[in-house]
Amino acid sequence: MQVGQLERSVIIPNSYEQVPKHYSLHGILSPDAPEGRASPVGLQGFLSAIPRGMEAAADIIFFIFVVGGVFGILSRTGAIVSGIHHLLNRFRNSGPMLTIILMSAIAVGGSTLGMGEEFIPLVPIFLIVSKEMGYDRVFGLALVFVAAETGFAAATTNPFTVNVAQSIAELPLNSLMGFRLIFLVCSLAVVLTYVLRYGARVRLDRANSVMPDDAFELAESSVEIEAFNSRHRLILISCVAIFAFILYAVQAHGWWMAEMGGGFLLMGFVAVWISGISIADAARAMARGMEDMVVAALVVGFARGVQVVLSDAMVLDSIVFYAALFLENFSTYVAAAGMFFFQTILNFFIPSGSGQAAVTMPIMAPLADVLGLSRQVAVFAFTCGDGFSNTIIPTSGILMAMLGLSGIPYEKWLKFMIPLFLRLALLAVVFLTIAVALDL
Repeated sequence: MQVGQLERSVIIPNSYEQVPKHYSLHGILSPDAPEGRASPVGLQGFLSAIPRGMEAAADIIFFIFVVGGVFGILSRTGAIVSGIHHLLNRFRNSGPMLTIILMSAIAVGGSTLGMGEEFIPLVPIFLIVSKEMGYDRVFGLALVFVAAETGFAAATTNPFTVNVAQSIAELPLNSLMGFRLIFLVCSLAVVLTYVLRYGARVRLDRANSVMPDDAFELAESSVEIEAFNSRHRLILISCVAIFAFILYAVQAHGWWMAEMGGGFLLMGFVAVWISGISIADAARAMARGMEDMVVAALVVGFARGVQVVLSDAMVLDSIVFYAALFLENFSTYVAAAGMFFFQTILNFFIPSGSGQAAVTMPIMAPLADVLGLSRQVAVFAFTCGDGFSNTIIPTSGILMAMLGLSGIPYEKWLKFMIPLFLRLALLAVVFLTIAVALDL
């Protein structure tokens, strides 16, 4: 089916039918299904599924590696860290204003570029600022972590979630941008209101903290930060300009994963040229950045391998059919909310945005077609379910790393975060309802 410039695979309503099964001893080792029959995947098919899955997801895998490598270069130039530290110093004496500026800037980074791990080294700095402003260590962690994950969930152009999901769902990249921007603003409003109120209570009386007995003593930070200079400013401006052009080219010229990857590479080249770091340093930084993406890239390949096995065994269509059979008893509004809660639960087991997209979108996209929902709704349910739950699940590597750095016990963090998570989940359901009502 032709949708704009895209070819989209769709399910023909009422076309599902049972296929006769075929079993044989030979099929245990190699494919042995006659035409028109379904057979369990044998040892050969099982072992080759992961390489075939990686081959099928090659464009996504290499895109993830390229973006990771470019982030490695940007980290090496010091532009991101120095820029944030510059904001910290400039607005240090205005707690609420500094909170709004910092959390908004970090959320935009998470929403547009999928930034998260890049902020881990900055946790000690945010703790120092939080203490100087009279808040507690939970507030300091919320400044960076909650903001990043809120932006990650309210994904506008996040290359690791919404781009991957829309690619698999055969949707135009970065489509439904206006709706996602509105959701980002509303999510930020909910988060800022909650965090600022918590901070005000803590400053009024330390007994209102979720860690009232914490002395909030900090070791001297070992993070080395270069003073923000004209090169850093030029790097950030250039990266923003290049990123804006990438977004324009995706919409106006039909750019896809390969072209977007090329745009990010240009971003890295420009950063190297402006910063003046050596080619050797840039190569090492890019390699380290790509290394950080190995798990995410492999999860995408392994997840696509699962899809290969399900398709070979003719199971994928059955999953979609029976899921639709169950959900068709409910309204489309309930079905959309059900997709969100399913993605939220699944994120506990697959705490990787790109990996979760690779696992679920091959099922959720056609399921949305059968239920009369748009594929945009399925993608939106995925990004919200994946992103917001990252703030509470113990399988999130970023959460555990930041809790360790900040010295906050997991149960204390849950006491602070659960009420906010429930508010954000309710907001996601409201926007899903709006998306269904408007048939976006």
